[in-house]
Amino acid sequence: MDFNERHRLMNLPLTLHTRPFTSQIIDIHILRQSPPHSLRGLARWNGCDRPFPRTSSRHLLLHFFSVSYPLLRVAIIKEYSALFWTAELITVTGRLAALDSVMGSGAVRTALVVAGRVANDVLSFVVFTLLDVVDGLLCFFYKLADYALEAQWKPCYCSSSPGGIISGSSKIFVLSMISSTKLHLEDISDTLYSRPSFLSETSKTVLDELRRRKLIRWRRSTSPSSVTAATTVTVNSTIIQMLQGKMGSKKSHPVRSWSDCPCDSCSPSGSRDTLFVHAECPKEEDVLFIHGFISSSAFWTETVFPNFGDEARARYRLLAVDLLGFGKSPKPVDSLYTLREHVETIEKSVLECYNVKSFHLVAHSLGSLLALALAVKHPGAVKSLTILAPPYFPVPKGEQGTQYVLRRVAPRRVWPPITFGSSVICWYEHISRTVCLILCKHHRLWERIFKFATRNRVRTYLMDGFFCHAHHASWHTLHNIICGSAGKMEGYLDEVRDRLSCDVAVFHGRDDELLPLECSYAVKSKIPRARVTVVDDKDHITIVVGRQKAFARELEEIWRNAKSNSERYSQRRKN
Repeated sequence: MDFNERHRLMNLPLTLHTRPFTSQIIDIHILRQSPPHSLRGLARWNGCDRPFPRTSSRHLLLHFFSVSYPLLRVAIIKEYSALFWTAELITVTGRLAALDSVMGSGAVRTALVVAGRVANDVLSFVVFTLLDVVDGLLCFFYKLADYALEAQWKPCYCSSSPGGIISGSSKIFVLSMISSTKLHLEDISDTLYSRPSFLSETSKTVLDELRRRKLIRWRRSTSPSSVTAATTVTVNSTIIQMLQGKMGSKKSHPVRSWSDCPCDSCSPSGSRDTLFVHAECPKEEDVLFIHGFISSSAFWTETVFPNFGDEARARYRLLAVDLLGFGKSPKPVDSLYTLREHVETIEKSVLECYNVKSFHLVAHSLGSLLALALAVKHPGAVKSLTILAPPYFPVPKGEQGTQYVLRRVAPRRVWPPITFGSSVICWYEHISRTVCLILCKHHRLWERIFKFATRNRVRTYLMDGFFCHAHHASWHTLHNIICGSAGKMEGYLDEVRDRLSCDVAVFHGRDDELLPLECSYAVKSKIPRARVTVVDDKDHITIVVGRQKAFARELEEIWRNAKSNSERYSQRRKN
């Protein structure tokens, strides 16, 4: 192949079909001249006066993409011209595939990865902008449906209008419009009612980028109307309405909403403080298992429990709890499902009810946060702490913790699918309610379809854990625990490091696409004695499901060594 033929293959159509927008400066700033159509032109466009030699074409392409991609992303996606670049992206991808024989698979693979990222950004911009509109329409629909079917308006978090003003200097405030009602404001995450639309957030990112490049000037308003007293706190109106119903000054909403499943397994009767607990007969030691988000105790009882050895079964009493709002536990609609409420219900339903004095803790995902809070509250009772895929994201300085964690857990991307699912559940209140209406309310139908399709060969405990939850419970639990605990995790980990003498074991799947591996390493950075085990070829669920025998053996080893390791660590601290 001669040099001219190589030039023909390298002639990538990189022309950007951008329209003029409100700020054309960024187009001029990034695309100072027309994109080139040859290697020499590409070299000059990247700031090199002399042409590159023939043998450096691979490095040239890699350099071009590594330098230009961040700027292209700003110019294309964040200036709302993404739709015009999709056709060009497809053409570029096809041409890159033809370069494999010329430049080698490494460079082509890197270029395809970059093209895939851009395609993901383009598609995410379109999809989530549409979802913003759909969620707004569904809000109006549910307002009418709730009023028609239940003769009352249901509060939602679409509007962030204030509902009451609270004055005070402590973290526990008394609402003036609710007599004798104390509200722990630090337990309620602002992500419940402060979730900017994808379009507005993208616009803000563009402005921040322009200000960073000093292309525009921005003067922040400091008018007196925008400044509030430090001792005055505004509480969202939805929270006020829910607390009024909860404390009795207003009629509470019915336990079973029309959009919730009416069956007894999904809406059990009984006290709200009485959780469902899978418990065995009393043994020498107790082990408490806490499941993750949209799951149930079956995550443990159907996987790990049957695989413990006879010695472990004779020595340990295994306790698996369904969290408030999940599985077979109550799902009160007047609860805010805060971290404090979850911990208190676990204490009443497990520790007090079963007379548990000391125990080992095993928790997965969201349950890891509850396990840490429980361990800090009972530091002398915890014999060992085992957490799997903990959702811990250290918050950078200057960032708002709750909003930062929300964007890390749910980055609003269509790929991978588990990220898309978490983004929809976290950001869109009414779309997630629609998902619960379609799947959870009609779970018996879906279970029959699934069993018929698989000829009843597949156990459905994971599906049961997903179906047996209410939208109200999952929505508040996600925001008030995963996002709301952002400001508490640092303190919890410090307490575990300094006050607890038990072993800390952390397990994480290397292929976990929901919570990255860096979460577990961040825990170890706070607790140096924590032992992190990375399991290859396992993700957020298969860290347990599919390797339950191996995990059962690992737990038995941790429990056997817990006492000796604890004594050795206590002696080291004394010395």
